[in-house]
Amino acid sequence: MSFARSSGILLHPTSLPGRFGIGDLGEEARRFVDFLHASGQSLWQVLPLGPTGYGDSPYQCFSAFAGNALLVSPERLVQENLLSPQDLHDAPTFPAERVDFGEVIKYKNKLLKRAYERFTHTTDTGLRGGFETFSQQTALWLDDYALYRALKDTHNGLSWNKWDAALRRREPQALARAREALRAGVDAQKFYQYLFFCQWSALHAYARERRVAIVGDIPIFVAHDSADVWMHPQLFKLNDDGSPHVVAGVPPDYFSQTGQLWGNPLYDWDAMRREGFHWWIERARATLGTVDILRLDHFRGFAACWEVPGGDTTAERGRWVNVPGRELFTALENALGRLPIIAEDLGVITPDVEALRDDFGFPGMRILQFAFGGDSRNVDLPHNYHRNLVVYTGTHDNDTTVGWFESVAGEGSTRDDAQVRRERDFCLRYLNSDGQAIHWDFIRAALASVADVALIPVQDLLGSGTRARMNLPASTGGNWDWRFRSEDLNAEVRERLLEMTELYNRGHRPEAGT
Repeated sequence: MSFARSSGILLHPTSLPGRFGIGDLGEEARRFVDFLHASGQSLWQVLPLGPTGYGDSPYQCFSAFAGNALLVSPERLVQENLLSPQDLHDAPTFPAERVDFGEVIKYKNKLLKRAYERFTHTTDTGLRGGFETFSQQTALWLDDYALYRALKDTHNGLSWNKWDAALRRREPQALARAREALRAGVDAQKFYQYLFFCQWSALHAYARERRVAIVGDIPIFVAHDSADVWMHPQLFKLNDDGSPHVVAGVPPDYFSQTGQLWGNPLYDWDAMRREGFHWWIERARATLGTVDILRLDHFRGFAACWEVPGGDTTAERGRWVNVPGRELFTALENALGRLPIIAEDLGVITPDVEALRDDFGFPGMRILQFAFGGDSRNVDLPHNYHRNLVVYTGTHDNDTTVGWFESVAGEGSTRDDAQVRRERDFCLRYLNSDGQAIHWDFIRAALASVADVALIPVQDLLGSGTRARMNLPASTGGNWDWRFRSEDLNAEVRERLLEMTELYNRGHRPEAGT
C-alpha cells in the first residue's frame, strides 16, 4: 500500500512534558497534536504502546495487546472523578528532562490503585457499563493478561517460567484457583487497561479531528516474560522448563561488532501455520484498532531470522532460519484486507526480503544518517530514492542528527577517525551545508526528497545533541528516558517546519487562527 505525500514527527508519548515524571495521554499530548496540525504535519509516529518490562524498553513488553498504564493521565482521572485534586498534591518533584522509571512506577501505581478503589464504590452506571463492555470486547487477551500480571505480583516479579509448575504449565484447576484467590488484583489490572484504552481512544480521536494519523509500531518479536508466551507456549521454541531454546538477534552490524542479542524467544512457525496464523491476525487486528498505520519492526525477520542458541551471551554464533512471511501476510490480508504497513527493512537485506516487501507493496525505509558512508550510489542518498519509501533523518535507534554529526570514533564504534571525517565531509558537500544547522539541513533533504513519507524524530526538529538519544542498541541501561520541555516546540520551530512542509508539498495547510 502506498501513502499520500506527507510528513510527520516521531515522538513516543513517554517523552512528552508534564509534572508527573513521564509523558502521558493528557493535555500535553493534545498540545503536541495541535503543534503537528499547525505545522502542517499529517503523521505522529509512536513506539510500541505496551506495558514495559525489563529495561523499560517498549520493545520488551509484558503483552503485545495491552497498553502501558504508566501513560494514563492523572489529570484526566481527576476530570473523570476517579481521583480528587487533593490526590495529586503530593506528586514528587520529578526530573523534567528524564524519566526516572523506578520512581514513576511507584507513584503512578499508587494513583492507579486509588482510582480503582474509587471505581469499586462508584454509582456511575455509565462508567461501570463502559468497563464491562470493554472487558467483554477484549476478553480474548485481557482475561489472561490480567491474571498474568496479578500472578507476577504475587511472585515478586519473577518470570512466568519460574512460577509453580502447575501455573507455569497453565493447568486448568491451578488457573481457576488463582483467578478466585486473586480476583481483586485481576479486576484491578483489567481496570487499568480500561483507563489506558479510554484515554488513548480519546487522544486518537482528537488527532483524527485535526487530520493527524497515528503511525504505530509492531515489534516482530515479543518478550519471553510476557502474557503472550505464557498463554501460547506452543507457538514458541522453548525448552521443557519454559526457557527459550533459541533467541532472536542480528549479526554484527553498524550498531555492534558482536551483533545484537535481543533475547526474545523465536516463533515456532510450523505451529503458527497449523493454527492459521490466528495469533498474528488477532495481534494485527488489535493494533489496527488503536493506530492508523503499522510500522512493522525488523521486516527482514519475516523472510529469515537470526537464530541464536539460548545460552549465548552475544549474537555472533547465530544462523539464518527461513520464515514463511509470504504465507503470513497472505493470511493477514485475507482476514483484514490491504494492510497499511511500513516495512522497517534495515540491516542485512537480501533479494528475498526485497521481493517479500515489494510483492505486498509495502514501502521500505531510508535513513539519512546512513547515506554518507559510501559513494553516490548509496541507496540512502535522496537522489537514489523512489516514491514508495519512508525517509527518516534518524530513528529511535540512532544518535540524534546533531549527535551523529558531532560524534568521534571511540571504543565500541564501528567507524575510525578517517571514516568519521570522510562521512562528515561528504555530508556537508552533499547537503551544501556549513554544518551550523545540520538538523535543519537533514530535515530539508528529507522533506524535499521524492519519498512519499518523511518522518522526523522530534529530537532532530529541536536540534538536540547526543544526550537526547532515545536508545543505544546492544546497551542495557540509560535508554528510553528522554523528555522535552513544553517551551521547546515554540512558534519559531513551528513556522520553520510549516514553511518547509508547504514548500515541498507535504502537508495540509492549517486553518486560519490555528
